Amino acid sequence: MKADTKVTKKDGHLFSVQTKKGRFRKLVKQVVAQRQLQVMALLGVLWMIIFNYVPMYGLIIAFKEYSVIRTIAEAPWVGLAHFKEFIQDDAFWIVLKNTIGISVIKLIIGFPLPIIFALFMNELTSLKFKKAVQTITYLPHFLSWVVLGGILTTWLADVGIINDILIGLGVTNERLSFLAEPDYFWGIVIISDIWKELGWSAIIYLAAITSVSPELYEAATIDGANKFQKMWHVTLPAIRPTITILFILAVGNVLNTNFDQILVLRNALNESASNVIDIYVYQVGIQNARYSYATAVGLLKAIIAFILLLAANKVTKKLDGTSLF
Repeated sequence: MKADTKVTKKDGHLFSVQTKKGRFRKLVKQVVAQRQLQVMALLGVLWMIIFNYVPMYGLIIAFKEYSVIRTIAEAPWVGLAHFKEFIQDDAFWIVLKNTIGISVIKLIIGFPLPIIFALFMNELTSLKFKKAVQTITYLPHFLSWVVLGGILTTWLADVGIINDILIGLGVTNERLSFLAEPDYFWGIVIISDIWKELGWSAIIYLAAITSVSPELYEAATIDGANKFQKMWHVTLPAIRPTITILFILAVGNVLNTNFDQILVLRNALNESASNVIDIYVYQVGIQNARYSYATAVGLLKAIIAFILLLAANKVTKKLDGTSLF
């Protein structure tokens, strides 16, 4: 018998089990055999530690009155004062309404659209047409919001192409400056975000669809199912775990309203509809140099997002049996 194993008895049968020393030796051998992959993985782990975990030390300034003339350790403790100040701020309810409103509508409309798009893309038979559609829909994702913001600002101006189209179709008789009207801002943000990310978001669903067994479609065809019935009864159930996981992540990300997008589209005229938590943190923390207060607001948002993630994970686990953990 090898030194790395020991014999144990269970239910009247003898089993050979590895010792802790044997398991450690086996692990070392695997690491040595996969040393190139381990080095690559180690670089990613180091990056996460340096840029994701080490900065967490700075979160303590949310409970202090920090200024740049002192170190974090020297800053005096103020407890929950910054959290209370934010909740009592006159801008709190406006910021909360805009953040939740934009994010929830994005979730309701923007989450199912890539799924529907992927389902229809999967039914295309012409390879050339399919590639053309993919290229057209993927392209906006690779453009930054600085570029797209400039394009949208031009299109939505009172002399822009959107007004030309609406007047040409007889929808309106007067030119509108869309970005100057708070009532239009949420719609602009949601539609432009869907336009930018629709094709890219559908990639993971298309990848999941490719793993569906062709035999299931053949069986459905024999049973007389049409394309829509196949999508509903074969494709959707097959990719449901993927949909569930992405939904959980989307719920956890619901308070993030895409800072870059709103920053380039907002102005003084639509401020009542564009002032979200991320913009509020930017104004208070960067422009007004209230670092502790801004950190407290950001930390509160992160805690709420974590709670939403746990809740979504628990609900989907009970309903569907699929969860992140």
